[in-house]
Amino acid sequence: MLQNKSLIVYSLTGIFLFGYTRFMNTTTLTALAEPNRLRIVELLRDGPRPVGEIAGRLRLRQPQVSKHLRVLSNAGLVKVQPIAQQRVYQLQARPFQELDSWLETFRRLWEGRLDTLNDYMQEIKEQQKREKK
Repeated sequence: MLQNKSLIVYSLTGIFLFGYTRFMNTTTLTALAEPNRLRIVELLRDGPRPVGEIAGRLRLRQPQVSKHLRVLSNAGLVKVQPIAQQRVYQLQARPFQELDSWLETFRRLWEGRLDTLNDYMQEIKEQQKREKK
């Protein structure tokens, strides 16, 4: 029974993964792959910040931060709002919602696999109990 269940899970997840992963915007992943850009995003998670503050908090030069922010902006992850002499950046929700939706496919995959593993472990425990008697 358990072997058939595993086969079904693998068959369905194989179809599922091929059907949905192609819709993930790889530009988002590419932009977030660079450690300094990821640190910028993590900092902006707490709220909008001007370039100078981002540079100071992360101990990076302002030109470096500006280049990273340009990449993040081109990827649609942040937007800029000029306020007086400052350029204030804030996160855009949509790319992160898309990333979360894409990651959800993997959460479901692993939850199913972990449920199957749990069932298998329970069967082994029950079998060991029967063998001890």
